[in-house]
Amino acid sequence: MLSLTNKRILLGITGGIAAYKSAELTRTLVKAGAEVRIAMTPAATEFITPLTMQALSGNRVHLGLLDSETEAAMGHIELARWADLVVIAPATADFIARMAHAQADDLLTTLVLASVAPIAVAPAMNQAMWGDTGTQANLELLRQRGVHVWGPGSGEQACGDVGLGRMIEPDEIATHCASMFEASKLAGKRFLITGGPTREAIDPVRFISNHSSGKMAYALAAEAAAEGAKVTLVSGPVQLSTPESVERIDVESAEEMYAAVMAAVASADVFIGVAAVADYRPTAVANEKIKKTEAEMVIKLVKNPDIISSVSEHSARPFVAGFAAETENVVANGQEKLERKGLDLLFANHATDTFNSDSVAVTALTKDGQQELGPGNKHTVARAMLSLIAEQLKAISKGHAG
Repeated sequence: MLSLTNKRILLGITGGIAAYKSAELTRTLVKAGAEVRIAMTPAATEFITPLTMQALSGNRVHLGLLDSETEAAMGHIELARWADLVVIAPATADFIARMAHAQADDLLTTLVLASVAPIAVAPAMNQAMWGDTGTQANLELLRQRGVHVWGPGSGEQACGDVGLGRMIEPDEIATHCASMFEASKLAGKRFLITGGPTREAIDPVRFISNHSSGKMAYALAAEAAAEGAKVTLVSGPVQLSTPESVERIDVESAEEMYAAVMAAVASADVFIGVAAVADYRPTAVANEKIKKTEAEMVIKLVKNPDIISSVSEHSARPFVAGFAAETENVVANGQEKLERKGLDLLFANHATDTFNSDSVAVTALTKDGQQELGPGNKHTVARAMLSLIAEQLKAISKGHAG
C-alpha cells in the first residue's frame, strides 16, 4: 500500500486544464499520510478554486508572493524550508520555461528557487508545445539541475489533439512521490526490458509489423526505475517518451533487438521480454520500392531469432519473465510457452485487449501456479508485476542461502 506517512509535500499548481487533476492528487497524497501544502499561480485559480484545494489539503492555500500576512516572517522562505518534496502538477510550458531560466517573478517560482528539497514537475500541455525544441531544451536544463520530470502521458487532449502532453494520472504521481522516500525492494537491481514492435523491412518504404504500442514495457521500465532499479529499455519504434532514469536503446528489426539484448544480458539481474517481436522477416529486402506490376506478390519469410529463449539459455542467465499475448486459450498457451522456453515467470493476456490500451489484465504464471493481476491502469498493474518479481527474487535468494 502506498505510504507517505508524515512526509511534507509542497504541491504547486499552474494554469492548465489539468489543474482539475490536482484535486484528486491532493486527496490521494493526504490519504497516503502526507501533509500537503499548496501554492497556486494566479492562472491556476482560473481553473480550480483555492477553496477546493484548501478543503482537500486541510491547509491554507498560498497564492501571492507579496502577502502581508505571511511575508512579515518571510513566509515563502519558511514554506520552501518546510517541504520534503516539491511537486509542480500540472507544470505548463510557460512555468517550465520560467523555472528553467531561474525566474522568481511569483510565489511558486520563488519557492522553487528557495527550496533545497527534491523537485519534480508533471508536464501538461498541447502535444505541439511539448514537442517544441524550446520546451525540450528547457526540460533538459531542469534535468541537468536534478529536477525530476514525471510524464507526460499520451492520449486525447482538451484541445482535440492526440499525442504526448497529458499530465500523468494522480495515482502515478503519488507513487512517484512515495518512491522518493521509500527504501525500494528493487534498489540496485539491473533490469533489461524489451518493448514495442519490431519492423521487418520489405523494401525502403514498406515493412511487416504489429499493433504493439510499447505502453506496457514503458510502464514497467518507469516503475522499476522508480523502485530504484537500474533499467535498460531496448525499444522498437514507438511514440513514447523515455521514462526518467531509464537508459533507452532504439532498434527497428528483430535482429537489431536480438543484438542489443545479447550485448547487455550478461550484466542484467532481471530480463523482461515485453516486446512484440516479429516471428518472421523477409528473406530478401528490395533495394528500391517494389512497383505494383503483378496481380500477386509472394514474399518468402524466414524465422527471426528467439530472443527470450536465447536469454533463458545464456550462460549468465538472469531471472527471465516473458509475455504471451494470445487470441485464444490464453492461460493454456501461456503455460505451454513458460515451460517450452524455460521461463521463471510469464504474464499471459488477450492480445486484442492490450494493444494501444492504457489498461490491462494479465494472468501471472509460474511452474507452481497462477495469479490474476488487474484489470487496471498499466502503471498500476506494472507495480503488481514488479512486486511479484521481487518476491520471486527473494525466494530464489533464500533458496541459494539455504
